[in-house]
Amino acid sequence: MALPPRTAATTFTALVVLATLSLTGTPADADEGEPSAPPGSVTTSPPPEVDPNSPGLKLADGGTLAPAKVLDIKSVVEDLGGEERREDTNSDVSFALQAEVLFPKDSSKLNPEARSRIQAIADEIEAQNATTVRVFGFTDNLGSYGHGLTLSKNRAEMVHDQLASFLGSTDVTFEVRGYSEDYPIADNTSEQGRRKNRRVEVTFPRGSAGEQG
Repeated sequence: MALPPRTAATTFTALVVLATLSLTGTPADADEGEPSAPPGSVTTSPPPEVDPNSPGLKLADGGTLAPAKVLDIKSVVEDLGGEERREDTNSDVSFALQAEVLFPKDSSKLNPEARSRIQAIADEIEAQNATTVRVFGFTDNLGSYGHGLTLSKNRAEMVHDQLASFLGSTDVTFEVRGYSEDYPIADNTSEQGRRKNRRVEVTFPRGSAGEQG
């Protein structure tokens, strides 16, 4: 399930790097820093086994093969207003909906138009045969952290309740959390950035549905 053609504005794909050749024998270390996503929301595939003695690998004299790394193929589609964003990797499907399209200001009561957006996500959960779904709520950095924590959790709960009603009796396990202003995806110094940070994300594993339809 893709976003409607009239709203799809931005699409990009990050390709996979399966192995890195090192001529010095010392692979570069990954940057250390704060996590860019909430705990449990990132999955990675195990690196492939690479035979350094394979005749198909031609290294310069003195060169050695660094440890193999796998990066997910990622496709991102965002509508024109940035209100809805879909990310597809080889392991997960994730939707991010700005709070303004789901809730009134500083409220966890769903807007009437939120139903169709959540229904579309429920349809995709069924299409992917997903049995585990994460529903995470986030706010901007305005107001107290505690207020944001309560609001983000209540909003995640409301989206969960609506998803569960659409999915009916299907055997789906939900993980529902609120993170307040933690894990921003944009700069909180502008209203445009704060709007992106006020969001609810729904993530679930890709299933037998395979490629994005």
